[in-house]
Amino acid sequence: MEQKDAKTQITKTQLKALYLDTVVAGTETTSTTIEWVMTELMQHPKIMKRVQAELDQVVGTNNTVEESHLPKLHYLDAVVKETLRLHPVAPFLIPHSPSSSCEIGGYIIPKGSTVFCNVWAMQRDPEAWNDPLRFQPERVLNAESVKTFDYNGKNFGYLPFGSGRRIYAGIPLAEGMLMFVLASLLHSFNWGLPKDTKLDDTETFGLALKKSTSLVVISTPRVVKNDFWALLKNGGELLFIF
Repeated sequence: MEQKDAKTQITKTQLKALYLDTVVAGTETTSTTIEWVMTELMQHPKIMKRVQAELDQVVGTNNTVEESHLPKLHYLDAVVKETLRLHPVAPFLIPHSPSSSCEIGGYIIPKGSTVFCNVWAMQRDPEAWNDPLRFQPERVLNAESVKTFDYNGKNFGYLPFGSGRRIYAGIPLAEGMLMFVLASLLHSFNWGLPKDTKLDDTETFGLALKKSTSLVVISTPRVVKNDFWALLKNGGELLFIF
């Protein structure tokens, strides 16, 4: 903008749009994934207990979650990765457009076409996954699955963040934020559905894969670390709407 070069100049409107896209893409996708993780844990309480047992072992019952704990939370990492397999936050990734006409699988893709990649279907493909509709974090812990479940986009059966030059640039931040928020919530609280509430796990398709209805859960404190937790320790509850 200072150089006033017509070839490279960015207007204030364009800058605002760029910052808006960055903030929205970085916050909405994270909160949506957290909601899906909590939804799966509500459906699988044994898995949630195993996550909390790992947190008690790594973090302890008298400490708070810190960034240094995250690399040791292998089972929680498996839960996040399995959630992203079943519920990729961007089910069609971002639109792509070929710079030249090409042929893929016998189909001609014209130059300038808008191309969507259906990773939601790819990550549920029975030819690529055993029992694909089952939420099974243990499949991530298999030694042979380490490369299968990385976020580098090399395995076309698992592309939650895309692949190639258009892969999501904020993977380290997204991974760290997801793990830290979930670890803090699951370490500090026990979680359950309100009485006589039926869990709704239906999806609403769009650029982001969201739940049809917001997840409503009740938390009760697990560990007492400060005055806030002390106020709730005698049967207190908090209602969370994700």
